[in-house]
Amino acid sequence: MVPFGPVTHTPITTIHLDGREVRVTLHSAHDGIEVIGRLFFVEPGWTNSGIPDRGVIPGRTVAEVEQRTLALRPEELAQRYRRANAEKRRFHGLRNLTLDLLAKVRYMNQVAVSVRSGLLDPDAAGQEIDLTEQQMEALVRQVRHLAGVEG
Repeated sequence: MVPFGPVTHTPITTIHLDGREVRVTLHSAHDGIEVIGRLFFVEPGWTNSGIPDRGVIPGRTVAEVEQRTLALRPEELAQRYRRANAEKRRFHGLRNLTLDLLAKVRYMNQVAVSVRSGLLDPDAAGQEIDLTEQQMEALVRQVRHLAGVEG
């Protein structure tokens, strides 16, 4: 979810699963078309915002998304928690490398657009693009070492 508007955090409920207490929170934001809500599940002692549910709850307003979320039965929330827990990211090194690579792609594109619009000197920008390309190649060489490695 890439929000255009502010993200609204709404406490929903606490569910009890397998002897654990799991707090359920709804994060809602307007994505430019509609309001999208996503559930987050947090166990006691966690310091982050929790595990996000990959499914979304759409609506025209934040209130509508909240209403749809509050209509979910405890069994449905438990199913969503189990799905979120099963799908949580495990390959953090590969994920971080992917984010770094995407940042390099965006930067290279930004430099190229700036050259085409006359904002940057083509020679200096060419050197910057070459350097960025070398950095991207180094990242790609690391993929094979991070693929399949958890943690």
